[in-house]
Amino acid sequence: MLEVNFTPFPLIETERLLLRQVEMSDSNEVFFQRSDETILKYLDRAPAKSIDDASVFIHSITESQNRNESITWGIELKSEKKLIGTISFWRLVKEHYRTEIGYVLHTKYQGKGLMQEAMMKILEYGFKEMKLHSVEANVNPDNSASIKLLVRNGFVKEAYFKENYFFDGKFLDSVIYSLINPQSTK
Repeated sequence: MLEVNFTPFPLIETERLLLRQVEMSDSNEVFFQRSDETILKYLDRAPAKSIDDASVFIHSITESQNRNESITWGIELKSEKKLIGTISFWRLVKEHYRTEIGYVLHTKYQGKGLMQEAMMKILEYGFKEMKLHSVEANVNPDNSASIKLLVRNGFVKEAYFKENYFFDGKFLDSVIYSLINPQSTK
């Protein structure tokens, strides 16, 4: 079975980004990311209603990290020193050496290659340090930007589920993409 330990929290740097632990001081930014209509367009979840909702979310991801059940990095632009998004391995299935990746980025910073930069490093960490065998992503089929990002990083489409998700009074489709550790196929 996969064994992970997220203490101390693994800080990761890229050319433009610091991937760090999300803190309570990030509540305003987290609230924006969890309530902005544009960001939530393809996430199919109810928007956060208050800063308290953001604080509850931060507490929840911190507790999950403390139990080594998931890990969420805050994406900080080095030049601005503030949270602009998150990227996580949020559903860790240890007996299968598999996790699900999730990510959001402030609309102001989309289309600049920042999530690509973050994803490459997080996948490297997942495969090399965590010893994951595979990573999956569950995507709204209309989210072409997310699908392009996944494909650019080597993910392949595994499944298309018709109306398997009920949200906001309607049944929605889902697409599953996955990436097997490139080292395990050699």
